[in-house]
This record gives sequence, C-alpha cells and structure tokens, in this order.
Amino acid sequence: MSTDAYTKRVVHTCLKAGRLMLIGGSEMYRVEDTMRRIAVNAGIKEVNVFGMPTGIFVSLDDGTNSTVTELESVKKRSINLELVDRVNELSREFADGRIDLDQLEDRLCDVDERTPSFPLWLQVLGAGALSATLMVLFLNVYDWLDLPVAGVIGAFGYWLDDWLNGHTRVRFLAEMISAAVMGLLAVGAHALWPACNLNNILVGALMTLVPGLALTNALRDLFMGDWVSGIVRMVEAAMTAIALGGGVGMVIRFLGA
Repeated sequence: MSTDAYTKRVVHTCLKAGRLMLIGGSEMYRVEDTMRRIAVNAGIKEVNVFGMPTGIFVSLDDGTNSTVTELESVKKRSINLELVDRVNELSREFADGRIDLDQLEDRLCDVDERTPSFPLWLQVLGAGALSATLMVLFLNVYDWLDLPVAGVIGAFGYWLDDWLNGHTRVRFLAEMISAAVMGLLAVGAHALWPACNLNNILVGALMTLVPGLALTNALRDLFMGDWVSGIVRMVEAAMTAIALGGGVGMVIRFLGA
C-alpha cells in the first residue's frame, strides 16, 4: 500500500471514530484527543484536528510531503454514552498495540452498526420515573397525587418528543410542541383534580426534555478552551430551553391557567 493510501485510511478511521463519539454526545476535547491518539499511534508525524458539533476536520502529514485533509459532517446527535465508551476503549486498545489498524476499522464499523440502545418503551418508563423523582428533588414536595401525574405526563411528553423528532427536520419544533402538549395535560389534570399543583407537575414533567447534557458539555468545552464548540452548544441548550418555556408559556397564556 502506498504512503498516500495509508494516510487516507488513517484519516477515514479517525473521522469514523470522531463521528461516532459526536453522535454519542461526547465532549469536543475527548473527540479531538481520541482522533489525535489514533493518528499518532498509526505512525502519522503531524496531526491537526478541529472539531465542531456539526463537523470534524482532520489534516494528516506523514512526513513525506503528502498531506491529506478531509471533513466529516455530523447532522444528528443524541445521548449514547455506551457508544462513546466503546470508541474510547478501541482507541486505547489500538494505542497499546492490542489491535492493528485493520482490526480498528472493522470494530469501529461493528460499533457503528451494533451498539445497543435501550428500547423506546424502557426509555419512556425511565422518563416517567425521572419526572416524578425530580419533582421531589427540586421542589422538596412529597405530594402523592402530583407524583404519579407528573410521571405520566413526563413519560408521554418524552415519547411525543421522540416521535416528533423522527418526523420533522425543524430543530426545536418537537420540543416546543411536546412542551405545549405537556402543558395542556397538566392543565387538564389540574381541572379534573383541583388538588393537583400545576407548578409541581410541570417542573417534574419538563425535566425529561431539559438539555442537561448539552449544557454540561458546553461548559466543559468552554473550560477546556474549545470556544466555538462551547458557544454553539450553549446556544443550542438555550434554544431548547426557550422552546420548552415557549410551549408551556403559550398554553398557560391562552388558557389563563
């Protein structure tokens, strides 16, 4: 294999690893560090990596005046820490010499295709439990009527958000509609059972859609000096919060709840 062809293989492997980590919700400094580690341990002398939430740039120079530069775009991101952990582990195995470049490529493809994720019904069940318990955590309220109502509304809102995200390409629209529906359900529950506290239910139910990971990663990137990534993720988290607040606010404003 020629030197130029080998360098291109390394570039493609780095880009696949970085893309998988971004899809899984990794911090930007970890994405760049993993890609850089793979390239260095593959024998590349000069490595330049620049990552953003929507794309990754890689430029490799093997020391023979042969420079390969490529870009990989990332359209959709989610939260899958199992995916991040598996790619990280593979990069460490490659660095320790336990696998070669061919094995790394094959196993990255396997991770891309076969990394398990929790079934939707289990995610919805977890969202319901999270809504109920976070209502208690944030408000220190142990109301046995608000607790199940917040859990049911939170679970339904999470399912609706997942369904809408699969049927629309407009960012933040799914969050706004889901929040509005959750607001309608909370107002309806309060009308049926006046003993329910509307504020308690909404605080608990909306927690399933609050962009906690995006905000955490934004702060982490800012602290590590990744200003572009940190600011972009901070804006994304803020827009999601505005969409959630706007959806609930419209319902409360028009219904006068």
